[in-house]
Amino acid sequence: MADFIGAVDQGTTSTRFMIFDHGGNEVAKHQLEHEQILPRSGWVEHDPVEIWERTNSVMQNALRHSSLSGGDLDAIGITNQRETTVVWDPRNGRPYYNAIVWQDTRTDAIAAALERSGRGDVIRQKAGLPPATYFSAGKIQWILENVDGVREAAEAGHALFGNTDSWVLWNLTGGPDGGIHATDVTNASRTMLMNLETLDWDDELLGFFGIPRSMLPSINPSSHREAYGTARTSRPLRASVPICGVLGDQHAATVGQVCFSPGEAKNTYGTGNFLVLNTGTELIRSEHGLLTTVAYQFGDSPVVYALEGSIAVTGSAVQWLRDQMKVIKTAAESEELARTVEDNGGMYFVPAFSGLFAPYWRSDARGAIVGLSRYNDNAHLARATLESICYQSRDVVEAMEQDSSVHLDVLRVDGGVTANDLCMQIQADVLGVPVSRPVVAETTALGAAYAAGLATGFWRDTDELRTHWQESRRWEPQWSEDRRAEGYAGWKTAVERTLDWVKVPEG
Repeated sequence: MADFIGAVDQGTTSTRFMIFDHGGNEVAKHQLEHEQILPRSGWVEHDPVEIWERTNSVMQNALRHSSLSGGDLDAIGITNQRETTVVWDPRNGRPYYNAIVWQDTRTDAIAAALERSGRGDVIRQKAGLPPATYFSAGKIQWILENVDGVREAAEAGHALFGNTDSWVLWNLTGGPDGGIHATDVTNASRTMLMNLETLDWDDELLGFFGIPRSMLPSINPSSHREAYGTARTSRPLRASVPICGVLGDQHAATVGQVCFSPGEAKNTYGTGNFLVLNTGTELIRSEHGLLTTVAYQFGDSPVVYALEGSIAVTGSAVQWLRDQMKVIKTAAESEELARTVEDNGGMYFVPAFSGLFAPYWRSDARGAIVGLSRYNDNAHLARATLESICYQSRDVVEAMEQDSSVHLDVLRVDGGVTANDLCMQIQADVLGVPVSRPVVAETTALGAAYAAGLATGFWRDTDELRTHWQESRRWEPQWSEDRRAEGYAGWKTAVERTLDWVKVPEG
């Protein structure tokens, strides 16, 4: 057995490759950003070829910088931005169109038509998801209907679909020369096409979107020794390494945070926020705007389900302050600026740039800054931006407690925004529960590594993984109950001001 596990983390803004030792400690990492393509308002795309090239580069550089080779890796795991849709030609590996990103809203007419026809209820019952622009199926339908020749290619068996996990896996295992076309249950559960009970593609759901089954990857457990083949390209590993784990990014973070028992939850703060609650082998259908999804499946063990609250814009709101508004020069400056004021000065910022995700699911919403007076300045805007991250997370926690009757005792957090100590203190204040950050903050990549290592026996079981988790810092609530209630009431009023702002096209 080799001494290390590798993990490809293909995210929304960048791709990284990380190497971990047996203690779950980071040994090496390399990361590269890729272009965010914005052809028109509401459209967000990535170049799949660029993503694959970045994947090659980060793997090569991480190994070189650590003086390791592919032969030092016992296995590789893959984790990825979910719902981002790639359709490509298996004969040559060329994408038919750019990847349509999970944030993209061009399919709002498709989602609205499903809801009006009553098929939305069928999707909720079978797939655990509302019809929304967020998920993959509408994006596949859009490509089939709007890109010349793709419908005909799909009917002839010359078009494959995958989220970016499948795209990276297919290329790593040979591409046109025998690449493996597969995914795992977590990614499949984000498409609106998989039946949560059968864990297979559902013919009725495929019919709703006009998608040929032949386009779809095989569905496998998240951790499996044989399912995903071997990385056998000459670049970047120069060795045959088994790929034994695949997980969508938020499911991987759940594993990396060792949330293996029902009632345990984590919140990942990245481009958006994603709060996942483990519900065990029980499939709980949300009645309060959450998603029912697969948490993970290890080998032949029963699938573990979860409730998830997905929030579209959190960390990217800080990027907006930096890149579009020029209020700050670096993301870290948001904390420095916000600390110069004691509160938001009555200002609330609801960053509904792509509508509102959980628990509202309102594609007609748009961002709004409300409560302004001459007193307010850039510091209040920075503070309101950090508070928007925390209030959106409280919206999800409230819905989660209503669905599951589970009251959080502590919230485990990870992701880039957790480096902002003020934001994490505000999160504890807004929720009224402690917030805990682990020593290893890169829990998404770590979770993919854990899935791969469990399949090979590199790690014995989940009990062993629990022993690796250590707390780095904890924030305790400091606000009074009155301040907490008043602040949240103001947030709810601000959210109401964002609704019915755009007209959703009829489909």
